[in-house]
Amino acid sequence: MIELCPAAPQQLPLLHAMEQDVDTAPYILATTIEQHRQAFARDEITYLCICARDSILGFLILALDADDESIELRRIVVANKGQGIGREALLALENWCLQVAKKRRIWLDVFTFNQRGRRLYAALGYRRFDQQEFRGKKLLLLEKSIAPG
Repeated sequence: MIELCPAAPQQLPLLHAMEQDVDTAPYILATTIEQHRQAFARDEITYLCICARDSILGFLILALDADDESIELRRIVVANKGQGIGREALLALENWCLQVAKKRRIWLDVFTFNQRGRRLYAALGYRRFDQQEFRGKKLLLLEKSIAPG
């Protein structure tokens, strides 16, 4: 069973290293360690570690939207893919959004070529509400409204 734990600044190098994995890097926008440090210091940004048995299995980066209803999932990184950790983390995120952040909507973007991510988001009920292009690559904007209970 996993849990979401607030990240500490000294964990940023480990989280950054997880992003460098060959099965992760193509699906995210590259971020330097300094960019992580700057984002970590911002009040509207939250870094959560995906933890189990005192191990960090991955992490999430969240941004509070100005609309007072939403959280943007800016990044999810899981070190060992294919074990259901991402699914568990996203379900735990829904609870965190309701209980901790008091938000009822999660939104994110995903590259169209990220088939694994798109399948997971669809299976969890995320729906497309828009699309954009970034450096010639199509991004789908997905959202999910969450309710207590």
